[in-house]
Amino acid sequence: MSTLNGAAAAAGRPVLVTDVLRERIVEGELPPGTPLRDVALSAELGVSRNTLREALRTLHDEGLVVQQLHKGTAVKTLAAEDVTDIYLARRTLELGAVDASPLAPEPLLDAMEAKVAAAELAVDAEAWDKVGTASLRFHQSLVALLGSARLDGFFRVTIAQLRLAFAVMADQGAFQAPWVARDREICDLIRGGRRMDATAALRLYLDESERMVLDAVRASSRTTPTTRTRTARTTSTTPTTPTTTAAKGKR
Repeated sequence: MSTLNGAAAAAGRPVLVTDVLRERIVEGELPPGTPLRDVALSAELGVSRNTLREALRTLHDEGLVVQQLHKGTAVKTLAAEDVTDIYLARRTLELGAVDASPLAPEPLLDAMEAKVAAAELAVDAEAWDKVGTASLRFHQSLVALLGSARLDGFFRVTIAQLRLAFAVMADQGAFQAPWVARDREICDLIRGGRRMDATAALRLYLDESERMVLDAVRASSRTTPTTRTRTARTTSTTPTTPTTTAAKGKR
């Protein structure tokens, strides 16, 4: 941020601040309910409070933060209807990307495979926050196969919203780890030209993931903060593991 110079750079600072904060959400650094205090954040990022507030307004419009009079800004806690809408968008874009994959240039396919490899390494290291981020990046790279900058921008926001939805899962390791193998399978099916199998696997993946996340979000909304903390120490959620190629999918 401090390297920006000139009027043009200053005009672009709210966009850069928005990108930084959105990426922190994607990486799990800003979970739901985190207060975003303008004095502290503006000092940390080296921008004016007006610039920060403009960035926070953008994040509010993207459905990533909530702003309340006299209470300030906080990272949003998603409701069930948010989850349903996110998965509608995911099915539209991700299944469309599989359909378009035969026309995708090789560098985009290589990038998709690299994201899966990063997720697998994170699983080996049991770095669950990194697993979640890498898996989201895989789906981002999948949508990139469509070759649309506008859709890439839309999905950049969608994966940040998705990370907020995943944050309610009680045991991140138990939730995240099983999906990576299914990411790998979808990637391999696409690269092997088995588009119909990849579509079937991804559709089931999204169906299972949506049900799991909806259940967790609804359960979380019915608990008090104290109960939620206690539950997080004792409860885990593990997806089913299909046994056939056509019966595999993901979150």
